[in-house]
Amino acid sequence: MSTSTILVRASSCTLALLILCNVGCVRRRMMVRTNPPGATVSVDNQVIGTSPAASSFTYYGTREMRIDKEGFRTETIRRKFNPPWYQWPGLDFVSETLWPGEIRDERIIDVQLVPKEFEPSENVVRRADALRNQAQTGVVTGPRK
Repeated sequence: MSTSTILVRASSCTLALLILCNVGCVRRRMMVRTNPPGATVSVDNQVIGTSPAASSFTYYGTREMRIDKEGFRTETIRRKFNPPWYQWPGLDFVSETLWPGEIRDERIIDVQLVPKEFEPSENVVRRADALRNQAQTGVVTGPRK
């Protein structure tokens, strides 16, 4: 075997080894931040923590986020995560396996929490009395809109 053939084979093996050692990957992460912080955050019915809360994800698509905090209205948000260009079919093979290094895809969702509005007890008692009177007289009313 000639020296040039050995050199070509050694170079090919070295290049293949470098490609295998430097495999790329895409790290996907979503973070939910709330104002005020400290709310319980669930994504697709799985609690991920207290805001600001972060979680990794594998697949793109629509996610349902539920944010709960005492004294504030519960928020349910549906957010669609579209894949970036390097995750389109065909290109995703290059970015996931051949690209040397790591690619980060971070999604941040900011949520402004709204305080709960409590109805005064006088209004509740007044409505209860009106319903009681209607029930006694046999009058039926439709639901409020």
